Amino acid sequence: MALTGRSALLAALGSIPLGVFAPSWAGMLAVNAPLALAILCDYACAAPVRKLQFTRSGDTSVRLGGAVEVVLTVTNPSNRRLRAQLRDAWPPSSWSSRAEQTASRHRLTIPAGERRRLSTALRPTRRGDRRADRITIRSYGPLGLAARQGSHQAPWTVRVLPPFTSRRHLPSRLARLRELDGRTSVLTRGEGTEFDSLRAYVPGDDTRSIDWRATARQGIVAVRTWRPERDRHILVVLDTGRTSAGRVGGVPRLDASMDAALLLAALASRAGDRVDLLAYDRRVRAQVQGRAAGELLPALVNAMAPLEPALVETDTRGLSAAALKHAPRRSLIVLLTTLDAAPVEEGLLPILPQLTRRHTVLVASVADPHIQQMSAGRGTVEAVYDAAAAGKTQEQRLRTAEMLTRQGATVVDAIPDELAPALADAYLELKAGGRL
Repeated sequence: MALTGRSALLAALGSIPLGVFAPSWAGMLAVNAPLALAILCDYACAAPVRKLQFTRSGDTSVRLGGAVEVVLTVTNPSNRRLRAQLRDAWPPSSWSSRAEQTASRHRLTIPAGERRRLSTALRPTRRGDRRADRITIRSYGPLGLAARQGSHQAPWTVRVLPPFTSRRHLPSRLARLRELDGRTSVLTRGEGTEFDSLRAYVPGDDTRSIDWRATARQGIVAVRTWRPERDRHILVVLDTGRTSAGRVGGVPRLDASMDAALLLAALASRAGDRVDLLAYDRRVRAQVQGRAAGELLPALVNAMAPLEPALVETDTRGLSAAALKHAPRRSLIVLLTTLDAAPVEEGLLPILPQLTRRHTVLVASVADPHIQQMSAGRGTVEAVYDAAAAGKTQEQRLRTAEMLTRQGATVVDAIPDELAPALADAYLELKAGGRL
């Protein structure tokens, strides 16, 4: 039983004057006994909460930063009218502010044998699965003096997907891809490219591309045009170890890496290449394999959505073994990890030759924009010391990148907003050079 403020007010209005002018136990009993009886009758007349039935419907996924509505249907099977307050509980990260969180509280009136639909608006602030908690309902009697209260479970999960903010860079990279693919006036030629077609020679063409046999047959000088190789295999490896948990530019390193991986996957699938995903720290956290181009992005965002950094050191030998297992033939392995000196020198460098011996390796890392700001600071003693520390950090990252390059890897190091387009550009350069 839950008493309302109305019960307390009536008890105070009856007891205070009696206590001031004629205090006695008999007087108190005479005032409060009828009130207690009224409370019991009101409680008995309230609709029971245990018999209520709850079902959910609505959306099951939303991109981070977007809004979604979940509909809760409440059925009152009893023969009493339900007057109630209801709280549909969700994790705090399901809303961006306390004002929005009040959307989970509802007042409702349901006649006997009928049902009502309640809509709860969610605007999640974190990626992952958001699961509905218990439903708490308080059923009031007709006098509003007492209420029945109980909780119910109505499971529902809303998956919050990565926002894919780098999507805005896709049109410009697709235009560059069309140039490489020979679908515009710019045709490319290079080692490892595939023959596309023949066309008439025009001044300025490379004489090495002349096809003399076709020239003899057609009676005109014909040249070969080339296009980048298709159907190449790309394995994107996400390092989900402790270094991916650090926040850079307001977002975790892992989220920035995911955004870059999504842009690369969208671009590569348009180029006719096959893209797989592997997330690893000490074990495989997620994997996507063998998806067609139309199914690739939905599969990737669903696999990435529940990923969280594991606060353990990444097992680089296990990561290398898993990558080689998922890429049995020559592939482009894109490793999204850190360029911090200690993890690279102790973990990545010893196993890198195993990967570069059989595959093309591209290492991408998220740089901290605050370090760049610190390196430009002057004017005070503290700013100069900060600039010196930032300069030393940048020098260490450059030295680490050089060591990886000497081992045969291509390195991309950029701040979160620039990592995705920089990684896409590196992929296009490898493709244009016939190195995939």
